[in-house]
Amino acid sequence: MEIKDIMLKHEENYSKYATFDKESIRFKDYTPDIRPNFFRDTDRIIYSSSYTRYIGKTQVFTLPTNDNVSRRSIHVQLVAKIARSIGRALSLNEDLIEAIALGHDLGHVPYGHIGERFLNEISLKHNEGYFNHNVQSVRNLMVIENNGEGLNLSVQVLDGILCHNGELELQEYRPKKKTTDDFLNDYNNCYNVPKYVKTLVPMTLEGCVVRLSDIIAYLGRDIEDAEKLGLFNKKDIPIEISDVLGTTNREIINAIITNVVQNSLDKDYICVDDKIFNAIVNLKKFNYENIYDKIYTNKELDEIKHKFEYLFDNLLISLKEKDLNSKIYSKFYLPMNNDYKNNTSNERVVIDYIAGMTDEYFLNEYKHYELR
Repeated sequence: MEIKDIMLKHEENYSKYATFDKESIRFKDYTPDIRPNFFRDTDRIIYSSSYTRYIGKTQVFTLPTNDNVSRRSIHVQLVAKIARSIGRALSLNEDLIEAIALGHDLGHVPYGHIGERFLNEISLKHNEGYFNHNVQSVRNLMVIENNGEGLNLSVQVLDGILCHNGELELQEYRPKKKTTDDFLNDYNNCYNVPKYVKTLVPMTLEGCVVRLSDIIAYLGRDIEDAEKLGLFNKKDIPIEISDVLGTTNREIINAIITNVVQNSLDKDYICVDDKIFNAIVNLKKFNYENIYDKIYTNKELDEIKHKFEYLFDNLLISLKEKDLNSKIYSKFYLPMNNDYKNNTSNERVVIDYIAGMTDEYFLNEYKHYELR
């Protein structure tokens, strides 16, 4: 028996609704090795430059003074762990789940969702279409990584990343069969069709599990982080929510995972019951009102927006002038292959560059141009 066959022996216990390794689809041929397809995809993601930068990216709170507050790196690991727990209970493909989970937020920008909002405004202003972090995650993996070569991941992984959208909670998640062309249409439409990103549905059950797990991972953890920073007290959570989900991150995760598994066993879709779903919706609303909408003052938002616009404008000048002293031209653009250079506008190059920055790198680049 070959090593890969040994590594795939657990597929004998898969649900009939699971995605099997042999179903992996790629855009390019590659030389197989001992690793199963989706296992290999996970390796390629965690060894990527984008993954390395997770540790310096905002989850909810930017550059927190408390070292125990979550960064983007811990969030994706939590999503992976939660999703694998559900996947194992439902006998799904944990390799595929892990690859999607660890790669789903690679396109997040400095300052998290606030930065995403401002980069979207810049992208639309310069006729580059809508900017969404999930779409940028796929772009990183298909177009930017490896100096423009991409990582040649399975379409099922890319699709799960594209469709993760943890900001849109549903009671039921049903996978939608897709071809490679269907995936590419979804990807391209996200740039051009208003709110198309909200209509995306994963092509695999594993992708559906990750999408729900993204929500599970941040609901309770964000409450804990807000408490650590003295911004919130979990005792303020309404009793109609706490009676169903609890108040601690551990209780919330356990309540939802248990309900998901109980309601999704031997089914071709993922779901929770009415009671849990309503509690999730209400807790998320509560978090927005008491945490997310209070992180920045209007003055701080104006300052962050200014930084994005100012940095974009100056980086664009450096790129157009082929300034060898600028990092965007010498370190980012020049090493790219000809496909990237010939098919990417200057404006899109700058967007790619900013989107890939850590919070600290973003501030250093801003200060560099501000002091010139």
